[in-house]
Amino acid sequence: QVQLVESGGGLVQAGGSLRLSCAASENTFNIDSMGWYRQPPGKQRDLVAAIGSGGSTNYANSVKGRFTISRDNAKNIVYLQMNSLKPEDTAVYYCRTPPGWYSGRYYPYEMWGQGTQVTVSS
Repeated sequence: QVQLVESGGGLVQAGGSLRLSCAASENTFNIDSMGWYRQPPGKQRDLVAAIGSGGSTNYANSVKGRFTISRDNAKNIVYLQMNSLKPEDTAVYYCRTPPGWYSGRYYPYEMWGQGTQVTVSS
């Protein structure tokens, strides 16, 4: 299946910034709605931001104006730039890609990365 590898997480003070990266093992240039999700301790996993194949974006209300999702189709990487971080942003962040055609092969199921921990101290 398509491998998604997240990186860029870590420990940061409130008000700081981090940039997460999600590198895919196959071509994703035509894949719509690649996204970042997060799961705080003891809570459900929720959408943070998603980006379409043409660059359209949508964000959770809680991160609008602070986070920016982008993609580099030549490198098959999706980024999440996180600014003005708050303690409530603390979570494991996951990259997700939907069912679709990847490098000429169809995958009928969604795929997830292993997650990267983001911890924001107050």
